[in-house]
Amino acid sequence: MNKAVLWTDGRYHLQADEQIDCNWLLMREGRKNIPTRAQWLKAEFPNGARLGANPKIISEYMWKQVKHELAGAKIHLIALNVSLVDEIWPKSERPKKRTKDAFVLDFKYTGKNYTAKLEEVRNEVKKAGANAMVVTSLDEIAWLLNIRGRDIPFSPFLRSYLILDMDNVFLYVNSKQLEKNDVLSYLHAQSVFKHYDTVQIRNYSDLWIDLRTKSQLYNKILLPSHCVYSEGASHAIYEHIIPEKRLPHQSPIIYLKSVKNAVEIEGMKRAHVKDGAAMCDFFAYIEAQMVKGKVFTEMDMANILDDFRFEQLESLGNSFRTIVGFAGNGAQPHYIPTKNTNAIVFHNGTVVIESGGQYYEGTTSVTRTIHYGEPDEMMKEAYTRVLVGQISFSVLTFPNNMKIADADILARGPLWEVGLDYLHETGHGVGSFLGVRESPIAIQYDLEVATKQTFQPGYYFTIEPGYYREGYFGVRLQNIFQVVEKPWLQHTSGHKYLGFKTLTLVPYQQKLMTMHLLSTHQRKWLNRYNEEIRQEVGAELKRQGKMDGFYWMMENTKYIPENSATKLSSGICLALIVAALGLAV
Repeated sequence: MNKAVLWTDGRYHLQADEQIDCNWLLMREGRKNIPTRAQWLKAEFPNGARLGANPKIISEYMWKQVKHELAGAKIHLIALNVSLVDEIWPKSERPKKRTKDAFVLDFKYTGKNYTAKLEEVRNEVKKAGANAMVVTSLDEIAWLLNIRGRDIPFSPFLRSYLILDMDNVFLYVNSKQLEKNDVLSYLHAQSVFKHYDTVQIRNYSDLWIDLRTKSQLYNKILLPSHCVYSEGASHAIYEHIIPEKRLPHQSPIIYLKSVKNAVEIEGMKRAHVKDGAAMCDFFAYIEAQMVKGKVFTEMDMANILDDFRFEQLESLGNSFRTIVGFAGNGAQPHYIPTKNTNAIVFHNGTVVIESGGQYYEGTTSVTRTIHYGEPDEMMKEAYTRVLVGQISFSVLTFPNNMKIADADILARGPLWEVGLDYLHETGHGVGSFLGVRESPIAIQYDLEVATKQTFQPGYYFTIEPGYYREGYFGVRLQNIFQVVEKPWLQHTSGHKYLGFKTLTLVPYQQKLMTMHLLSTHQRKWLNRYNEEIRQEVGAELKRQGKMDGFYWMMENTKYIPENSATKLSSGICLALIVAALGLAV
């Protein structure tokens, strides 16, 4: 009744500190001596309490976790039948729900018909020991049926649920959103004769009735459980199924959609070439305008970049809200400029720009750090160490039984050498015209839920190491990688060897590099990378007639001398160590 507490991880420590007022107590997860939610509750209510939660937006995984942590503390977890936030939120102040028409994603982008996908999923459901499945994750439904929507900002999803059994498919949705673009005919929803690939359309709210009635028809129903970023089905979904018929299991769709087929692989390549062209055109425009004396704010740059990306063919806009953080704002990993924080971009600090696009061919995400003046030595060494971490990761060859989380040390290693680190994951999975963050890939050495996962050929993921000095500057570099097989290599134990292919094709800023920290091997990698940008993105810029972007790209992919010296500057190292002890995030 008299306290409000917010827990958040290292991505949002500084942002939360600025955006919440003194009514809130901020718990910075990842720091020493920070209590968990359960620990705090048990300390605050030693004699017991009733803890309310909305079962429709709390996963069964989280529900059980909280209940287990509170066991023995006399604190009872209570399901609320109404959303208390909705009760106090005036309808006049709420944004309207999106109800744009859904559309079919053509075979030339998906490479597989939804009927074939249904068969694959049914086979996996049977293997798990069930004869039906409830699908609650919107990206899984979009992938399974090859349909896309615009109900969710930055993600091409349709608000829906789905029940699948061995003979039927029931889609719970606002049916008006399917009336155009031939969606109903594509799904055979208007067929007089029901078939195993006929998708039967039901009202969105009917799910809660059907769960109780239809569950009586099945022996076991697969209910999605927790998998890395995927929380699984809600507690309310579980509660609507007879307990003895529940089969908690990681959704097989997660693993099926994460391995891209040949058509999706080619599409992801095309999307990244177009995205690289948009980024180069944007950077060329900003630099040219600055030379003329034009002044930009963070929000200006974000809006301009969004416009450049949306100009690309088959673009559906951003894959997340564009991040532009200048100087101290860039030290907040997921900073979003607002009217209150919108800084003017000057020539005395770094600018962290992270953005991504949704194309019919695929999903992109890229981060580059730039400086429009003369960076100081600390900025340059921090940038170079982050870059070395990204290069070190990209050239790894490894057996296919290596755990994903183990590779994290390659990206962090150059920072760890001088006592630095960053309090966020190094990378995550990426969908194909789906979510910009998807399971099962999570690259973070100390993330327990990710330690059992392994790489598979056809996976796509980000690598985004960074360095953040509070109030001063930030550095982050992000590329998307594809996992590829190296069939010419054979491990003595019989395991296959895998490696990575870099998809992101956007130049790094050479004036931010401390050259003596780059080995000959790393310089050669940069020259090869720059040559690929010239070949792929250069051709695309010419095709689009974007010659300003072309000349900017050529200037920023100049050859780097490959002779190197690897001795560290002791003064710079000392400065970075001091930063690590005091100000590094």
